Amino acid sequence: MTDLYNFLASWQLFPEKGTYEVGNRPKSGIYKIQLGDNTRQLSIHMSWVSIEDIAFDSSYSVYPNGEMQELKDNELADYIQCSIIDSLHFEARFFKESRLVLEVQHDITPKGFLKVTQLHHRSEGDTATNTEVYHKQMSVLPYSSSVSGAVIKPNEAGVIRHQALSAMEEQTNMMLTQIRQQIELLAIQAKEIQKRKELSMLIYEAKLSFSPVIGQLYYLYENADGSHILTMIGPKEWGAKPPYKNFVAAVRLLADHTWKEV
Repeated sequence: MTDLYNFLASWQLFPEKGTYEVGNRPKSGIYKIQLGDNTRQLSIHMSWVSIEDIAFDSSYSVYPNGEMQELKDNELADYIQCSIIDSLHFEARFFKESRLVLEVQHDITPKGFLKVTQLHHRSEGDTATNTEVYHKQMSVLPYSSSVSGAVIKPNEAGVIRHQALSAMEEQTNMMLTQIRQQIELLAIQAKEIQKRKELSMLIYEAKLSFSPVIGQLYYLYENADGSHILTMIGPKEWGAKPPYKNFVAAVRLLADHTWKEV
């Protein structure tokens, strides 16, 4: 269950970021993912409010072990199957009368948001897709988490705090993404420099009968005894029988006196 650590939270809906092929776009919503009474069980609770200010509520519990399990509330489905793909992805599949009727894919995005994709498999054979994006909830709910509960209105301080925390979370996630991209770029650059260093060591140990010029193209060959030689003659210029065992690479001398394979 440690793979689900990133998901265990109460998530608040970005209504404007969703796409809906089934049903209407909600005005607001909460998607709560937590462990059940048994820590091996996953509990998922959804609350949302329609444009007409009508509250809806839905929940289910499941063991995310990939096995088919019977649902207590079988209005939507008779059985459910939940599988953890990795620490950023898990999915739930719902079956009605042995037919797959709904797939719900949960993904943590690079910015730390929760993306929920619902694939509705209709009896006609086609599929309709709803996609929703959530961020971790950091303020009081602006509505009840159940149909029968009382409406909760956030005070001004709570709204200001929520807006500040949401902005902070989005900015820090963006900066962390930029840092990760910079680290990946540095790793690529380090690998390229290491490759040039190894090639340069090989060339400087090779036989040179001239002084290389920066920017000039040269050709590296391997001799029969395993030694190397650098020349200005390309492999196609030797004719049918080149005097060397193997052609290694076409190389160019850079300004920092390292060599790069062309």
